[in-house]
Amino acid sequence: MAFLLHKSSIAAHLRSHFQKTEDPVSLSRRRLHVEPGAREKVLLAEDPILKKFKSNKGGVQRLKRLGDVLTIVVVAAQEILILLWLEK
Repeated sequence: MAFLLHKSSIAAHLRSHFQKTEDPVSLSRRRLHVEPGAREKVLLAEDPILKKFKSNKGGVQRLKRLGDVLTIVVVAAQEILILLWLEK
């Protein structure tokens, strides 16, 4: 039992030690929100020239579904041909 208490006190010590030491990376992650500057706002703004390259998610989903159906049809046809060939 004393071993468990000793082990938990070591863990508590390590936890408190890691909480006290804050490296610059962890400090930068914890900063408060800062408004983006003018350059960042321009870079994040929507570009009308790129509108024609927007994603066509619906078309991609339909094409994917068509590919899945064609795969199933081809595999089923091959199975039928194999079964017919084995019956001969």
